[in-house]
Amino acid sequence: MTERQALVLRKVVEGHVEHGVPVGSRWLAGQREIVWGPSTLRAELAHLEELGLLAHPHTSAGRVPTDSGYRLYVDELLERGGPAPQGEPLRLSLMRREVDEAMRATTEQLSQVTNLLAIVSAPPIATTTIRHVEVLVLQPQVAMVVVITSTGGVSKRVISYERPVDSGVVGWAASYLNEALRGMAVGARMLQAKLVEPSLSDSELDFLATLAPVFTELERTAEDTLYVEGAARLLSEHRFQELSQINDLMAMLERRVALLSLLRSALVEPRVYLRIGHENEAPELRSISLVAANYGLASRKLGAVSVLGPVRMDYATAIVSVRQAAAELSRFVADLYDE
Repeated sequence: MTERQALVLRKVVEGHVEHGVPVGSRWLAGQREIVWGPSTLRAELAHLEELGLLAHPHTSAGRVPTDSGYRLYVDELLERGGPAPQGEPLRLSLMRREVDEAMRATTEQLSQVTNLLAIVSAPPIATTTIRHVEVLVLQPQVAMVVVITSTGGVSKRVISYERPVDSGVVGWAASYLNEALRGMAVGARMLQAKLVEPSLSDSELDFLATLAPVFTELERTAEDTLYVEGAARLLSEHRFQELSQINDLMAMLERRVALLSLLRSALVEPRVYLRIGHENEAPELRSISLVAANYGLASRKLGAVSVLGPVRMDYATAIVSVRQAAAELSRFVADLYDE
C-alpha cells in the first residue's frame, strides 16, 4: 500500500467514526492533509475497496471501513507509538483504599470518557492472600475477629460465648493466626489445616474453631468479579442498528464466566489487546470491537481493563483510556499487594 492510500484510508476511518456516514471523495478533498483532487481520490477509494479495506454500502457514493480496514488503521496507530493522551487523565482518588471502590470508580470513569461499555476484571481469588488478622474482646462474652486481605478487603465476624472470654487465649490467637496465616492464599488448603494444628492444646483448638467461619466465608465470597458500566450507552438510538446482535451481546454480559475468559486473554498481551468485529471468536461479539489492557504488578498480571462498542468507535480515545486506566490500577494495587 502506498503512503497516499494509507492516508486516504486513515481519513476515511476518522471521518466515518466522527460523522457516522459513508465518506466520499468530495469530503476527502476538503481535508487539510489531502492535496489530491476528487478524481484521484475516487481511484484510490476504488483500489482500497478492491483490497477489502473499504466497502461500498447500497448505492451511496461514499465508502465505509471494513473490519480489515479498521485493523490496518489501528495497527498503524499502534506502530506510531499509539495515540497521545488528550484531556484530563483518569485518576483514582488517593482516598480510595478498597479495591472494590477502585474497580467501580475505574469502570464508571472509563465508560464516561469513552462513551462505551466498560468492563474491568478484579484480581482473581488465587492472588488474594491474608495480610493481617486481629482478634478483639468487645465485651466479657463477646469477641470479634477481623481479617484484612492483600486486596484491601476486610472481613469480620462477631462471636458470642456462654462464658467470659479468656483474654490470654485471645492474645495468643491473634499472634498465632498472624504468624501462621500471613501471606497464605485465601483458598489454600493449608489455611484450614493451621486452624486444627494437632500440636495445639484443646482450649486453643476450641477457640480457633469459633473463629474458623470467618475464613470459610472469606474464601466463598472472594471470587472473581467483573465490574460493568455503560450498557445503556450501547442501547442508545444512534448505535442500536450498528449492534445487530445486541440481544446476544446482552446475554453474554450475563455470562460472567465467558467474559472472564475473554478478559484473561488480554493478560498475555504486552501492550493492547484489540479485536475488531469478526476477529472475535465469540459469535455474540462479531458485530463489535474490544479494546483492553492489563494491570498488575511487575511480577504478575492481576486483571484487565476493557471497553466494548461498535466497530465504528474512536479507537484512539479507547486505546489511550484503557492504557491510562490500567496504569492507574497498577499503581493502586502496588500499594496493596506484597510482591
